[in-house]
Amino acid sequence: MSMSISHDGLPEHAGGTADEDAPFALFGKWLAEASASELNDPNAMAIATTGADGLPDVRMVLLKHHDARGFVFFTNTTSAKGRELAENMQASGVLHWKSLRRQVRFRGPAEFVTPEESDAYFASRARDSRIGAWASRQSGPLAARKLLEDAVAAETKRFEGREVPRPEHWTGYRVRPVYLEFWSDRPFRLHDRVVFTRMSPQGPWEQGRLYP
Repeated sequence: MSMSISHDGLPEHAGGTADEDAPFALFGKWLAEASASELNDPNAMAIATTGADGLPDVRMVLLKHHDARGFVFFTNTTSAKGRELAENMQASGVLHWKSLRRQVRFRGPAEFVTPEESDAYFASRARDSRIGAWASRQSGPLAARKLLEDAVAAETKRFEGREVPRPEHWTGYRVRPVYLEFWSDRPFRLHDRVVFTRMSPQGPWEQGRLYP
């Protein structure tokens, strides 16, 4: 059945089942357009997690990979988000592109990426960033900035003349969405909201539209 598409790629009539790749193809289109219009970090996204206390916690990270399996970011597993994910392997996220007046929201269970994926991305980082991953006790208390600078200097000396390996505590997480929402600005706050939902990351997508 043919489906009319709006100028921003959203279907004019949303309802029923959707192709497995439909939301990810639309996300890729929007991210590509944002990459051409956003001044800084079009892949910046807010990631929310909750630990055992159930209190939501949110921070900005960088989306480093996306495909039909989900959305990937990397961090220290001993950080606040790493500890919260250890207690509750679920997360939600949002990317907001002010220049396009669009945003994408997602939520679902999280999983670790493979060690090979983590190794490949870690190796692509700048050397100083790799040093920093060893020096920083991410989210831990820091009495003075100089303590961090001293730790960086010590790790720089330790790895002088050789490659900086990936710390065991540094890895990637993949959020496998069961909910994806594409929000597009419209006049008078009558915004367009198209959603894709499924019961599990392996299930079929249902497509719909929400009131603004």
